Amino acid sequence: MKKSMMEKVAKPAKDSSVALAEAARGSEGKRSKAPKGGLPKRKAGKGAAVVLRQTPSQTVGPFFAYGLVPGQYGYSEGNAFPSLFDGCIADESVPGERIEVVGRVFDGEGKPVPDAVIEILQADASGRYLKGRDEAQPGFRGFGRVGTGTDPRNEFRFETIRPGPTKDGQAPHLNVIVLMRGLLVHAFTRAYFEGEAANDRDPVLNSVPQGRRKTLLAIRQGDRGGRPVYQFDIRMQGADETVFFDV
Repeated sequence: MKKSMMEKVAKPAKDSSVALAEAARGSEGKRSKAPKGGLPKRKAGKGAAVVLRQTPSQTVGPFFAYGLVPGQYGYSEGNAFPSLFDGCIADESVPGERIEVVGRVFDGEGKPVPDAVIEILQADASGRYLKGRDEAQPGFRGFGRVGTGTDPRNEFRFETIRPGPTKDGQAPHLNVIVLMRGLLVHAFTRAYFEGEAANDRDPVLNSVPQGRRKTLLAIRQGDRGGRPVYQFDIRMQGADETVFFDV
């Protein structure tokens, strides 16, 4: 059954990845309402009354990527405005199978989105999430952020390690957060690895209708420099729309 992008499809267990995502999401403050009928009237130039009404709400603008990933856009020269995160989630020193994850974000017309920002939150090779600075591992950040606006094909690319299965029985996966112009609230999805035996037992993946699970699979496309490369495209709308979760 077809689901709209923001419709509730499945509600994953409250593991540490969801908790961190919710913390990052922050609280949503309530917008004050204008008085009924608009704000008080004021007189125009020749005595005519003008009703002041509340300004329409706005979506995320086209320039937010510059602030989230300034290094990609050349604003970090001389360490003037460094990026807090980039596409390197785990460096060469971190134990585990090194992989690359690449993909594009497509809109409802099938066109690549040139100003999206993708964030990935993941466990390490043993299936453990970082819960704070006290658990930090040298070379492993557990989180990455990349924009699509500087690549000629509007691709995002992450260098990391393949995560391990978590203790609560979830298969290896990447938690993916999508931000882009027009989205008031970022969208949450997951990338599982094609051919992973544990996928058949994953409670979150199996809560999704079988015909739509393929939208959550990262497909291996060969190797680059001895590293497996996985393709994970995100489709915001349309027949092959990616499954998004309400968390």
